[in-house]
Amino acid sequence: MKNVMEIQHATEYKAIGLNVAYYRKMKGLTQLQLAELADISRTHISNIEAIGMKTSVSLEVLFQIASALDIPVYKLFICPGDE
Repeated sequence: MKNVMEIQHATEYKAIGLNVAYYRKMKGLTQLQLAELADISRTHISNIEAIGMKTSVSLEVLFQIASALDIPVYKLFICPGDE
């Protein structure tokens, strides 16, 4: 069941990862700096940003990342072209 869910939401996982990387770079932060600000591991940030890696991410972690990036959390969910 999990594999089916991941495949069904592959576009969303990709958008979240791309958005985290985009806003992180816009702030001039490294993955390590963002991880420290969001109080999560750099490896987790790396896995979230990796296009081919469908890592699970909790809402709490997304809230922490958005807060560290000083953006509203919804911006992490917007697929390119959907704005």
